[in-house]
Amino acid sequence: MATRIDKEACREAYNLVRDDNSGINWVSFKYDGSMIVPGGHGADYEEFKSQCAVIAVLLLAVLHRSASPHILLLLTDDVRLFGFVRFTTGDAMSKRVKFALITWIGENVSGLQRAKISTDKTTVKEVVQNFAKEFMVSDLRELEEEYILSELKKAGGANYDAQTE
Repeated sequence: MATRIDKEACREAYNLVRDDNSGINWVSFKYDGSMIVPGGHGADYEEFKSQCAVIAVLLLAVLHRSASPHILLLLTDDVRLFGFVRFTTGDAMSKRVKFALITWIGENVSGLQRAKISTDKTTVKEVVQNFAKEFMVSDLRELEEEYILSELKKAGGANYDAQTE
């Protein structure tokens, strides 16, 4: 059966992350049978941590260096999901918001589900249309904040941050 997406619900969640005034910094899109639906969203690490404890999944916290709220993604090794995440980059003189589309494929996802993820991502991109960079990961270590921020800066072209590099 072909994968479908709940466009209205997913677009609403996507727009929450893009809205500068919502306080929402991430949204996940998960599979509910053959339908892709919003899996959760949030801004605060502790709130998210307790939510995850209730549903018993592994956590990965991707922390901002700034005072903005923490970002967290729900990831386990037998799940495939998509995350749309808001990052703030820049220096004291200038802050910029960058968005990333993260495709999580757990190490224990079946071969058939792995094969379907690329066509399913096309379906997700019908809703999630604006992002600086996309990542396809299957290891929690691949989501280290420093690496993601570095890749987002590279994707942005010229880097005018006050730096010593």
